[in-house]
Amino acid sequence: MDGSDLSRWLRSLWARVAPEVRRALTFWRRSIQARVVVSTVVLSALTVSAVGWILLQQTQRGLLEHRVDVVLGEVDAEVSDANGRLAAASGTEVNASRQQRDLVDPIIDRGLSRGYSVVLAGPEGEDVPLREGGGEYTSGLDLVSVPESLEAHFDGLGRSTAWTYTKIVQNGPDGRQSRAGIIVGAQVPLPSDGKTYTLYFLFPLTEEEETLDLVTRALLTAAGLLLVLVAGLTWLVTRQVVTPIRMARRVAERLAAGRLQERLQVRGEDDIARLAYSFNQMATNLQRQIRQLEELSWVQRRFVSDVSHELRTPLTTVRMASDVLHDARDGFDPTTARSAELLQAELDRFENLLVDLLEISRFDAGAARLATEDVNLVEVVERVVTAAQPLADQRGVRVVIEQPDDEVRAEVDVRRIERIVRNLVTNAIDHAQADDPTEAVIVRLASDSEAAGITVRDHGVGLAPGEAAMVFNRFWRSDPARARTSGGTGLGLAIAQEDAHLHGGWLQAWGRTGQGAQFRLTVPRHAGATLRNSPLSLVPEDASSTDAGVVTGPVAVPTQEGTR
Repeated sequence: MDGSDLSRWLRSLWARVAPEVRRALTFWRRSIQARVVVSTVVLSALTVSAVGWILLQQTQRGLLEHRVDVVLGEVDAEVSDANGRLAAASGTEVNASRQQRDLVDPIIDRGLSRGYSVVLAGPEGEDVPLREGGGEYTSGLDLVSVPESLEAHFDGLGRSTAWTYTKIVQNGPDGRQSRAGIIVGAQVPLPSDGKTYTLYFLFPLTEEEETLDLVTRALLTAAGLLLVLVAGLTWLVTRQVVTPIRMARRVAERLAAGRLQERLQVRGEDDIARLAYSFNQMATNLQRQIRQLEELSWVQRRFVSDVSHELRTPLTTVRMASDVLHDARDGFDPTTARSAELLQAELDRFENLLVDLLEISRFDAGAARLATEDVNLVEVVERVVTAAQPLADQRGVRVVIEQPDDEVRAEVDVRRIERIVRNLVTNAIDHAQADDPTEAVIVRLASDSEAAGITVRDHGVGLAPGEAAMVFNRFWRSDPARARTSGGTGLGLAIAQEDAHLHGGWLQAWGRTGQGAQFRLTVPRHAGATLRNSPLSLVPEDASSTDAGVVTGPVAVPTQEGTR
């Protein structure tokens, strides 16, 4: 398998495993119970492992110390017995070779019956190293079992008994086999030749290893059962806590979805039951408050709608009388003629206010609907700018349209888009610097495959800190002392925001004191599509690089926080 095949195989494997991994990670992030159970089991496993390791070390140390004591006692008995037999035979004429056999053979025979091995080395000062074939030893024993350090200890006379741990190597029909053991060395003098020999006793630790293995298996079994028990108990305990929380979450989701009658079941008198009772009390109070607010809102909407409709009839009558007076103003004295003109202007504003109030009431009642069509937004902007040109001339403000070479098309409600753009343009003219002919109101258009955008930039007073949350409030004005030369009602931006949301679009604002402001309208090119970005930047290119100003944008889908 070459590198490309391996890479394809790994990608294929990951494609199969990735969904399961993502589901497992999602479950881990969302399940408190799983995290608590796993964390408890892991911590318990670490604790049990540490305790088990300590117990095994203590058990091993105890077994070895006991075995060493037994071995040393047995070696002392064998050496004493050997010295006794040699002393008894010292009066007879026996050669050294025979004494060696009398010394070693009984010990070897007893070693074979008791499970240990014996090696005879010597005489000291004349002996051949064991690894070079010197010494007498039990059949099958490999002399590498005697450590060189212990053999070096007995190079000389008068050495005391010494012991150490070793690996006992046996040469058998199945090959070399090694096992842990203890080796004890002791020196024995032969009366026949007056020379000293060394006896090495090699005791295997087979029983101790078996005992330690048994203890290890018992500890592992107990640890496994303990971890299962801990996991089960933790799962049961956390379930008692998590289950009411999950029920509270589901009920809270239903309450958020508008099912205000949902409640938790209260069982018992513990903390969870008291939490459920408090939750139900909260839900009841919220339901009561929401119903009161809904009733108040319905009364307000009904009042606005009724007043708007009821005022139309007297307004029509007053309008007719005002038109008569306005048409005949040339025959009045200057003061009366001026009063007729003011009456006509204020009636126009009052009529616009009624129209806006009716539109707001339709938004509040959820009765607003779109009548979309595929249009070129450049033409819409041009119509709005042309209509606003007299106001711009009156204020001494230039209005410039910057458009791309291609059309900016989108499926929108033309009437509502015109209303949004008209409101933004007239606001920009109101707040522009009339005494600076180089600073014009700039209207830009752009589009991409998903969205179309319009920005309106002015270089007027801008926005002060803290005004961001109020710009789209009804009847809010950045400067209450400023005159409404365009005849606004204070509802324009609120209606514009509702119109943008009705299209599934965004109406956003940027501003900074002394640098002016910019509003950006973004709508999807196709009705019902979801916006992800805008083809135009919210922050103007000519904004100060040291401070981007106040930027507000959509939150969730779609919302708006303004700054005008």
